[in-house]
Amino acid sequence: MATKQRVIRLSTEQPSYVVCVLGTEVSIDVKGSAPQGAETFDVRGTSGLKVYVVYSPTLVTAPGGAGRWPLHSDVEVTVALNGPSSTVNDNKVRVSYYGPGGTTLIASAWLHVTSMAISLEADTSRNGVVESNATNKTKWTWGPNGEGAILLVNCDRDGPSSGNMDNAYPYVRSHADLQDLSLVLLNTHGPAGVFSTHKLVLHTSVFDAGKVRVFHANGDSPPSNYEHVLGSDKLSYVVRSTDGRAQHTFYVEGLAFPDAGFKGLVSLHATLLDQSSQNLPATPVFTDTVVFRVAPWIMTPNTMKPLELFVCSIKEGHHPNQAFLKAIKVLAKKANCKLTICPEVENRGDRWIQDEIEFGYVQAPHKSFPVVFDSPRNRGLKEFPFKKILGPDFGYVTREPRDGYVSGLDSFGNLDVSPPVTVKGKQYPLGRILIGSSFPGSGNRRMAKVVRDFLYAQKVQPPVELYSDWLTVGHVDEFLTFVPAPNRKGFRLLLASPSACLKLFKEKQREGYGDAALFEGRVGRITVNDLLADTILHGDSKYVQSCIDWNRNILKRELGLSERDIIDIPQLFTLEGSTAMALFPDMVNMLVLGKHLGIPKPFGPIIHGECCLESQVRSLLEPLGLTCDFIDDFFSYHVLSGEVHCGTNVCRERFSFPWWNMIP
Repeated sequence: MATKQRVIRLSTEQPSYVVCVLGTEVSIDVKGSAPQGAETFDVRGTSGLKVYVVYSPTLVTAPGGAGRWPLHSDVEVTVALNGPSSTVNDNKVRVSYYGPGGTTLIASAWLHVTSMAISLEADTSRNGVVESNATNKTKWTWGPNGEGAILLVNCDRDGPSSGNMDNAYPYVRSHADLQDLSLVLLNTHGPAGVFSTHKLVLHTSVFDAGKVRVFHANGDSPPSNYEHVLGSDKLSYVVRSTDGRAQHTFYVEGLAFPDAGFKGLVSLHATLLDQSSQNLPATPVFTDTVVFRVAPWIMTPNTMKPLELFVCSIKEGHHPNQAFLKAIKVLAKKANCKLTICPEVENRGDRWIQDEIEFGYVQAPHKSFPVVFDSPRNRGLKEFPFKKILGPDFGYVTREPRDGYVSGLDSFGNLDVSPPVTVKGKQYPLGRILIGSSFPGSGNRRMAKVVRDFLYAQKVQPPVELYSDWLTVGHVDEFLTFVPAPNRKGFRLLLASPSACLKLFKEKQREGYGDAALFEGRVGRITVNDLLADTILHGDSKYVQSCIDWNRNILKRELGLSERDIIDIPQLFTLEGSTAMALFPDMVNMLVLGKHLGIPKPFGPIIHGECCLESQVRSLLEPLGLTCDFIDDFFSYHVLSGEVHCGTNVCRERFSFPWWNMIP
């Protein structure tokens, strides 16, 4: 780090006084104070200082012995500080000016130097410990060798359950709340008398003040008594120092996630101001700066261990889901996953919990907690995430379009994330977010700009935009999912495939099972022969396959996948107007709980006592060590245009990889 330099002008008529901070060099203007007739000079300093004469040997010959330095040449004098002063003005520098020949002393200029140590310290090495004398504070860098402090958005609720997120309050709510904040220490060492003519100010810019809040810890008092000193409308705070050697403890909380117009970087500054002149404004002597990056919101893919499964209970109306719930309970028990059932009084008849929320987390070296992202769809489940999921060490974030307009693509069944991938040598250790959008140039439905901007601004999971608007509902989870696998990349991408389905049915027809029927025991059975004779269905299937193939190519390119990483799951869709719906329960729209898969039961043709669609899916997935549980969601979800994945949601373990170690 380059040494900070401060220029001091001297006078031969009266001594000059200066307070300097360790780490700062004093550059003395020896020419400006030279008396008339002076041609040479020498300079001396007391033991607490190091005095250097800086010159170019090609231009100036260094004088020997007691010789003098030529005054009118390219010679500079700098003074470095050895350590903090014990008393005010205890270090001195004398510049002596001589006439022709260097023998006659014309005049001397004196400089009295008081040395202070001042440092603003934070966890800039990202190891959970506040560094002392760190040199890496003023810029923030990515990667395993990167440096710079990290700040969490304090978006959980450690206070009363009826309250808002913690950072909505201008005070620290509890000791638990304090754990979410980042520690900053301001250290001073030097004579206390300095503060009779100087003041120490902690400050931030008007741009950063809305993004952070800073509290000053007051000795042994409880956190709720810590003084709110910076943030919101507070831009500066005078640190009262009566003692020359002191450590001031501050805690910093984030108020805003990275977003459009905010890259996530905020700076805190400590500045020593000289106010020795009563009639003039204070002037800065020294500034120390710490740069923080606000931790991004990070999504977790299907391959991460499930921690808690959420599902809604619907008892009333024409489509109760109690049998579905029973099957989900069995699956959760098999997967050893906690199950939370959202009752009807809380979901208000809205069963689509996947569409309402997306689970992720935030992480700093000292703390991590899950954060639920609440979609702007705002239907029956609107209040559930804020009232029931937000809590101690469980954060909340949402984005609402200003005009209030949302489309079906703003539901979070249209938001997914891949497992970690490497694409042409570039690593995405936290995977990439997948967003469903409209066909290029169509100008149709898109995810709301505020949601898209938020997702892009997190930087650590760069989004990939797919084409989902060909579907009536329009969600990516209708045609893709990821499942864990023991080999290759550690996962497989599953894609719905009309071609694979028609191929399977043709095989069964050739084997003599053309009279086997879909929907046996459900509604309006359709035989394999009927399906394969349906020219409209063939046309629909060709169109849908082309839409899925468009996405297949994007996914291969943007996630670095090959055909061996992709498994085609047989599935048929029919067009209603210009958009597509699943003909039978959409098996790709599954629930992934580790090795246990909750797959919509397709009610396909029964051959040898078993559904041929289920048999095919088992043959594709069981070799990967996965267990397929087919769940009947026909009347509880499928006929309402959704499936198992749409009706469930999973909070998962976070990545072991620290996001700051990646290079976006």
